[in-house]
Amino acid sequence: MEKTNAMRILERAKVEYAVHEYAGGALSATEVAAALSEDVSRVYKTLVTVGSPRKYYVFVLPAEGTLDLKKAARAAGEKSVEMLPQRELFPLTGYVHGGCSPLGMKKAFPTFFDESARGKKLFVSAGKVGMQVEVALADLLSLTGGKLCDLTREAPMS
Repeated sequence: MEKTNAMRILERAKVEYAVHEYAGGALSATEVAAALSEDVSRVYKTLVTVGSPRKYYVFVLPAEGTLDLKKAARAAGEKSVEMLPQRELFPLTGYVHGGCSPLGMKKAFPTFFDESARGKKLFVSAGKVGMQVEVALADLLSLTGGKLCDLTREAPMS
């Protein structure tokens, strides 16, 4: 198996992790959970946003969560943030849509994890479509300088 930047970072830091591969291309995080037969509450997606000119932020959310842009802006200390256009993802991070990891981007950006990850071992992209790493949140926070925040939008009442 070819190692990704994310895996090399984990190994350099002597962090325990497991690699999980799946078929099917760039799936949504909920589809990844199903493809891996894993609990969807442990599979997280990585989203990149832009705030004030040329300030970028990374948000790591549960598979079924939706980023609340107001909460994200507050966490980042910005007036507002918006999703990075998909065409800008690879040039900025070195990752493609469906394979964006919070570890090993071309440049380190402020990174925020949804508070629902507290105390968990998470599945996040290994930096390649079809590959996830399972790693403890504490290790991800340490390696990214990340912070835990309330980031998800409340589900509408039915």
